[in-house]
Amino acid sequence: MREGAAPGVPGAAIELEMATPTAGGLGQSPPRADGPAKVSGLAGYPADRIPADALWAFVVFTDQPHARLRHLDLGPAERSGGVVAVFGSADVPRNEYGLTKFDQPVFVGLDHNGNSPVPCDVSRWEADHLALIIAESLAQARAAAAAIDVEWEPLPVVADLDAALGAGAPLVHAYDGVGSNSYESMRTRKGDLDAGFEDAEVVVEATYEVPYQEHAFLQPEAGTSWVDAEGAVNVEIAGQWVHEDREQIAHALDLPEDRIRVRYPAIGGAFGGREDMSLQIILALAAYRLAEQGIDRPVAMQWSREESIVGHHKRHRGRIWARWGADRNGKITAAQAEAWLDAGAYNYTSNKVMGNLHLGLGGAYELPNAAIDTHVVYTNATPGGAFRGFGAPQAAFAVECQVNKLAEALGMDPIDIRRVNTLREGSPSIAHTPMPAGVTMPEVIEACAHAAALPARPAGSDIDGSGLFSPFVSLPARPSSLRRGSGFACAFKNVGFSLGFPERCEATIVLYGEPSDETPSGAELSHAGADVGQGAHTAFLQMAAEATGVDPARVAGRFSDTGTSGDSGSASASRMTWMAGNSILGAAEEAEKAWREGDRPAIGHFRFTPPPTTELDPETGEGIPNFAYGYVAQHVELTVDIDTGHIRIDRVISANDVGRAINPRFVVGQIEGAVAQAHGHVLSEHLRSRDGRLLNPRFSTYLIPGIGDIPVTTESVVLELADPLGPFGARGMAEMGVIPYAPAVVAALADATGVWMDDFPLTPERVWAALRDAGANG
Repeated sequence: MREGAAPGVPGAAIELEMATPTAGGLGQSPPRADGPAKVSGLAGYPADRIPADALWAFVVFTDQPHARLRHLDLGPAERSGGVVAVFGSADVPRNEYGLTKFDQPVFVGLDHNGNSPVPCDVSRWEADHLALIIAESLAQARAAAAAIDVEWEPLPVVADLDAALGAGAPLVHAYDGVGSNSYESMRTRKGDLDAGFEDAEVVVEATYEVPYQEHAFLQPEAGTSWVDAEGAVNVEIAGQWVHEDREQIAHALDLPEDRIRVRYPAIGGAFGGREDMSLQIILALAAYRLAEQGIDRPVAMQWSREESIVGHHKRHRGRIWARWGADRNGKITAAQAEAWLDAGAYNYTSNKVMGNLHLGLGGAYELPNAAIDTHVVYTNATPGGAFRGFGAPQAAFAVECQVNKLAEALGMDPIDIRRVNTLREGSPSIAHTPMPAGVTMPEVIEACAHAAALPARPAGSDIDGSGLFSPFVSLPARPSSLRRGSGFACAFKNVGFSLGFPERCEATIVLYGEPSDETPSGAELSHAGADVGQGAHTAFLQMAAEATGVDPARVAGRFSDTGTSGDSGSASASRMTWMAGNSILGAAEEAEKAWREGDRPAIGHFRFTPPPTTELDPETGEGIPNFAYGYVAQHVELTVDIDTGHIRIDRVISANDVGRAINPRFVVGQIEGAVAQAHGHVLSEHLRSRDGRLLNPRFSTYLIPGIGDIPVTTESVVLELADPLGPFGARGMAEMGVIPYAPAVVAALADATGVWMDDFPLTPERVWAALRDAGANG
């Protein structure tokens, strides 16, 4: 058994630490390094790697959106059959956590012990944790949960933004000295807004509502923990940033970080849903406390799908009011907006998502006059957090709808109005300072417009042979009731962390060969970056081969383990390829220096640091928020049945500037996957909440698109216009395809019916009702 592997895990644990070498260099599309294991079913996901002798852990949710704990007796659970231990708030050295703000207790309980300023006797979310039960089987742990003796004092539930912002609203977090549920805000003031509206020929104003989205990753949360022979707490789980997981575990357990080791096996999707804590801290706590009691057995956990949907954060729901003006030539003269994000019960990454939302409310446009205010608000609802796009899709929905409505009011082509206003090389950003070099928004717009003017790729007929309006099997559609339209939208998105966050990424490369060899015969890359399904590790190997000149088939890698690699940062913010590539280039250079000096093996370690960013001025919004961006434009064609409200997306064109396609097949896969994920958000995924409780935490009622529901055709237009700072010219691009999709679809629906919808999802009943209210389906 490999050193550090979980007890009971077979020797095949090598698959966790070593990626299979791959043939194919930069710009080629070799098979994924992990592809054979995944398609054959041999890949080890966390739930597959649970040792046979593991104890099972079950976390008990409070099931209270807002209530004060008055009595708690865990004794009956401790005496239940098969139970080994029960842990709660008294067992956590520092009963607090949070990715960007310590505002959440690990456990709700009566034993606070002064170890955190966060009071732990109040449940603020239905999925707050009350206790962790360790038993011989999961069934026994679940049965013991029912025996817990608990009493609650109900508190007023702050269910949504309206309840949180109303006069006299109860405070969700009353302890922190803040007199409002709106706990952080951002402000931008640029130019003369009044003068800008005076110069406007047309002004459009609307309030937009953006909904939740569930990450719906394939693999629900699962993991294993144990204490090794050296006394280190090991956690094997799926996540997005092993070093941040380690940091938060160490904080809660009040242990030095070198006492914690976190590693990721195969990961079944993430999309931001694994960036915050789920099982990491409580798994580590269980192994740590059991070891103190002399129990040397691993501890395993696995959530059901329902537990997963209830128990982790979502894409933020929110509200955006916007008022924009343009002159008769289509030049935007003024932009005003105010936005509110529902953070839910805890911050998670809400304050950082707000930053992206705030910047995104300026759109991909030159705005001489602007006033933007953005707020993040506590409620007792499901927390919002990181999700692919990280605030940019919400902003783009409002901004791009505003631009399309301005074009309609002026009788102007939607693409032409963007040609007039788009950001260009050297343009001032909404943050007053110039955009980073490499602005390609004009080229992306033109590429998408050109592709839209070409004939669509063959994709079947409008109505299938039985006369049914596919993909919705219903009564045959009346041909006279089908309406067709097209819509356009564009956007940009930061690459990397923003607003002063200390970015970094580390890599280590070892070159192998004989003392007499002039060139290395092999190389090994160690990198902590997570492969959450996007093919990152294969791309890392390709970049390492290019950087070292070693045959790609002779480059291997160790990944996603705090015990073998330095801090990579998170697999998020479209940053991983950009940051990892630069760290790999630096490590290769250091290894080559050692090689030239005669070292065998030659080791090179490098910590890449990009150009610094800054926080925004609190009054004006001036600053340097980001060091790089990616750019995207989308054209959507749809058919809507005005009798039923059913929408079919017939054609999507997504034009992305990726700078350099490290692996072209992966790039197209990311574009198509982003479109499919955005498609579900816009058309069918309606996560409903009432009084702080999710009402449909199952895939039977939360409808993610199946193969018959996605767009009929998705055409990827890949531009390779080098980013000046990107490795080999590459840009981050994984999030771009989700960002402009919603406004493009809404614009296409308006083109087809004349009716603008300022909220979504565009489920048939909601579309039908909007058409009915507008008199457009009679």
